[in-house]
Amino acid sequence: MPAHDSKRNAGGTTRKSGKGSVAAGGLMARMHDRRMQRRKIGLKVAAGWIFCLVAGIASSQIRYRGRATTEPLPEREFHPGAEFHMARVKYRTFGGAGSHGLIQPWWAIDYPYAEEHFFAALRRVTNLTVSDDEAHLELTDERIFQYPFLFLQQPGQGNWRPTSQEAASLREYLLRGGFLLVDDLHGEYDWPIFESAMKRVMPDRPIVEIPADDPLMHVFYDLDERNPIPGVRHLYRGPGGRIVAQMEGTPHWRGIYDDHNRLIVAINFNIDMGDSWEHADDPYYPVPMTALGYKFGVNYVIYAMTH
Repeated sequence: MPAHDSKRNAGGTTRKSGKGSVAAGGLMARMHDRRMQRRKIGLKVAAGWIFCLVAGIASSQIRYRGRATTEPLPEREFHPGAEFHMARVKYRTFGGAGSHGLIQPWWAIDYPYAEEHFFAALRRVTNLTVSDDEAHLELTDERIFQYPFLFLQQPGQGNWRPTSQEAASLREYLLRGGFLLVDDLHGEYDWPIFESAMKRVMPDRPIVEIPADDPLMHVFYDLDERNPIPGVRHLYRGPGGRIVAQMEGTPHWRGIYDDHNRLIVAINFNIDMGDSWEHADDPYYPVPMTALGYKFGVNYVIYAMTH
């Protein structure tokens, strides 16, 4: 399983590990800086930019294409000066799936193409500097406090069951200013597994529907239409050759808020945003669905960096 290292502080109190101490107030200070930088993140992007970008990615060649292996992929260079870094949550699981000749564990299901495509889009439509590196970290790893943005995929199929220590670490991370995005969670089987896991993490905080007027839905793009974002497995060719999506349920954008009404966990339920990124270069995957996946992804990142 791939495991990559990177450096970013999501701190509150000083923490010590084998690699030295993490400065106190790290993430909160950075979040303040991000608020001051909102002018820099200019809303310079019309909807047509995303469609052009998707078309550009579709015509490009991606590294490692067709590599049928479960061996770890090469580590990417860490860019300490970048404003945005992301880490995937690595958890114990059995089995996995994938595409493009890659079989990945459930927690890395869309890696690396989802990140390669989305990071390119994020750079293009904002003024953010985005690092190509991405850590794959267990929740007990002190380095999660170096990242303000965690990405958790397939917690249902992957049967994510955090230990008491993992749950406590994630709870501390979230309450100190971190942000968790959950994706690729579907149907009546997946939801109870995830809900049970989150009750261990945040036992006193409910999972609620994210309202249409929440800042998340308008922080960069105005996301007034909540259309399904399918995985490739949800697509089939209908009458006249039109690509149609058959989802496993109604899409929901859910979340958990802190005492200051800040969204700290965002949950894509019956949504596969990762596939919309991963298959941006696949002519079979509809461009409008990738464009919508990019827009939600951009809003998640900008929200996490400014709230």
